[in-house]
Amino acid sequence: MSTPPGPAEPSGSRDTVRSATSPAVPPSSVPGAALRRARWAVYVTFAIPGMAIGVWTARIPAIKESLALSDGRLSVALLAIAAGALAGMQVIGRLADRRGAVGVMVPLAFAQAAVLLPPAFMPGLTSLAASLAVFGLVHGMLDIAMNAVAVEVERAGGRPLMSSFHAAFSVGGFAGAGIGALFAHAHAAAWVTFAATAALLAVLAAAAAWAILPAMPAVRARPAPPPPGAASAPPTGTALDTAPAITTSGTASAAAAGVAPVTASGTISGGGRAARRGGGVRGVLFLGVLVFCCGIGEGAAADWGSVYMREDLAASAGVAALAYAAFSIMMTAGRLAGDRLAHRFGPAPLVRACGLLAGAGLAAALLLRHPAAAIAGFACFGAGLSCIVPQVFSAAGNRDPARAGRALARVAGLGYLGLLTGPVLIGGAAEWLGLPRALAIPAALAVLVALAARAVRAPRDAQMSSAGSGGDGGRSVPVPPSPGEGVGDGFSVSFGDGTGGGVGRK
Repeated sequence: MSTPPGPAEPSGSRDTVRSATSPAVPPSSVPGAALRRARWAVYVTFAIPGMAIGVWTARIPAIKESLALSDGRLSVALLAIAAGALAGMQVIGRLADRRGAVGVMVPLAFAQAAVLLPPAFMPGLTSLAASLAVFGLVHGMLDIAMNAVAVEVERAGGRPLMSSFHAAFSVGGFAGAGIGALFAHAHAAAWVTFAATAALLAVLAAAAAWAILPAMPAVRARPAPPPPGAASAPPTGTALDTAPAITTSGTASAAAAGVAPVTASGTISGGGRAARRGGGVRGVLFLGVLVFCCGIGEGAAADWGSVYMREDLAASAGVAALAYAAFSIMMTAGRLAGDRLAHRFGPAPLVRACGLLAGAGLAAALLLRHPAAAIAGFACFGAGLSCIVPQVFSAAGNRDPARAGRALARVAGLGYLGLLTGPVLIGGAAEWLGLPRALAIPAALAVLVALAARAVRAPRDAQMSSAGSGGDGGRSVPVPPSPGEGVGDGFSVSFGDGTGGGVGRK
């Protein structure tokens, strides 16, 4: 059937415009099922370390009793977990960048199941500390690897997913604690608890591997979506009218389309000098400072919330425990809702609102001086902190996709350091100021995070890339702001050094 002739084409042929706006890989060639499989595999993987930590925490009293450990000696063993995790985070980042995050994540998920069992068989403090150091090492490495994979899946999906991934970790923690409590109620030995949980974790790891390994090549080849608000076809008279046709590598056309080109190995190109300028060590470390502040708050709520309720508000032991319970429940609930909020309002406005909510909630808990108000305040504190860390992780992983593992290692390491040192800092301050004034420190830090929320604006490195060598003389192409961000929050993406799209502030 013949087609009636259409109106005259504007300047630049239809083929030229199509080549300039088509992604390097046609979206129809990437089945949505692959992205769904990868997404659910990441959910399951996030639940694995959460469940391992939860069941271990629930059976600490049994381990302490079986080895007749004092509180001080037990604290030494527990410190080994933290030391191992910090070491693992620093080791795995570069390896994940070189070998591929998913290739590192899958064996580490199985390893997390395997290292859960040995602590139950250790005869003394030294061997227990050594086994827990290995447990922490694997936990820290898996933490970085799975977050790096999460960044890839989120980027391919074109919408926020990181909050729900972190919620899966929290849900896994609740499930692990529940499993441990059931075995403890049945008076089962700790090794029986750990063996049963390790078997379950191995099954979950196998299911995640089965789902994600065949799906990730398609996920990596999936083009990144255009920036929010970008038109499907450029107006006439723009630089895209004269964009080159699709080449064998697809790099030039992908760059012109606002899509990060994908290399044959499945990695995203464009991580050169400009990307390092936009997402260099200083920028990543600043994001790490934000997570450090959140870690201090989370550690303070865990270790000092019930103490504040009991000693300063004269609450009963049962009521005092509700402070951290409310904090934990609302943190999980907030993360479950975080992706929708980030998609609707944008990451920076979400972090800003969450920081203010956290600061106001904890301040109310300290100022109103009533157990019910304090429980509500700690609930708001948990809800506020819930979405900040996932958004910061996503921003860190997307600053330079080729070095996402190293960026996440730095950010997560600082966050973990805050989680560990926060209770100590609050305790020291409480000696001088009193506990209520000391707990005002994490409230103030939450407000500071809100003021620094611009740091987590959605990066454009995964959406805009270099137009190749001999570009346009380093001109800046304005990129529309993310949803919820004002014009003043705009970014500019520099083309023209032939090394990749560097993100810089206007």
